[in-house]
Amino acid sequence: MNFASDNTAGIAPDILDALAAANTGFALGYGNDPATRALERQFSTLFEREVAVFLVPTGTAANALSLAHLTPPWASVLCHQQSHIMTDECGAPEFFGGGLKLIGLPGENGKLSPATVEAAIARYSGHRPHQVNAAALSLTQATEAGTLYRPADIAGLAEIAHKGGLKVHMDGARFANALVRLNAGPAEVTWKAGVDVLSFGATKGGAMAAEAVVFFDPAIADAMHERRKRGGHLFSKHRFLAVQMEAFLRDDYWLRLARHANGMADRLAEHLRAAGLTLVWPVEANLVFALLPEDLDRKLKAAGASYYVRRADMLAGNAAAADGLLLARFVTSFATTEEDVARFSALLDR
Repeated sequence: MNFASDNTAGIAPDILDALAAANTGFALGYGNDPATRALERQFSTLFEREVAVFLVPTGTAANALSLAHLTPPWASVLCHQQSHIMTDECGAPEFFGGGLKLIGLPGENGKLSPATVEAAIARYSGHRPHQVNAAALSLTQATEAGTLYRPADIAGLAEIAHKGGLKVHMDGARFANALVRLNAGPAEVTWKAGVDVLSFGATKGGAMAAEAVVFFDPAIADAMHERRKRGGHLFSKHRFLAVQMEAFLRDDYWLRLARHANGMADRLAEHLRAAGLTLVWPVEANLVFALLPEDLDRKLKAAGASYYVRRADMLAGNAAAADGLLLARFVTSFATTEEDVARFSALLDR
């Protein structure tokens, strides 16, 4: 009954097989191998245009390096105040960005609104050289609340950002979970909607350690090779990142894994509702947030259930907030089984 994170799951079988298959013979290092070259073409096909792709082992590296590439050290990145880059990356974007500033903005359901972004751009523009000006907007898909930006939402925010001279970055650690819920294509929710750079996640979806920074205009990616190397994230045995990602994408494996994770989240949400518990946000990806009485939290954990209790400030402005209740986050994965959900649900019914 492990619902702590999709990071707690192992490696998806096809990806593990691909790693084993790649562990024979020899291949040039640092991305000069055939698997990496093939993967670069695979990404361009996936996104229906020529893209520049840079593999890294962690989502933090993908976010930090891409934002540092878009943002001068004297500028800022606008993001949601609960975004992963703001709360869970130990200052990595600022570190790799040489001092760039993250500016956290409020937003209901984990999302930023056009009005909020427009006001922030107006506030962090001009007055040079005395203040940090906004250079990038970062959106999380799916958000830390498990909610989604629709293509029209992204397009509206990107239009505002581009009008203000900002580039648009998307943190797609759970990009696959968002796509299958939206029933949309990768291009539709990225460059066609105005996204300039995507942190494309695979680790949470079933890889061992594989993420990609995808530039939808290869010209913007100039010198990203050097930035990645200088940042210590260019793998020497690079083929082992490439084969993970290739297996992840092959025959829509990544979408099938995400569809299963989302389905388990839906099933879990149904049981939580049936037990009379309040769900805080819509279940749109593979995250479920519920308000738990403290005695129920103790009982569930004593029985072996694993999940995280989040800080109450995530509930700011949410009508579901209530005293004496804990905000619990449950995350399902490709490895979550119906039996896991059933065992957990039986505890709710006691």
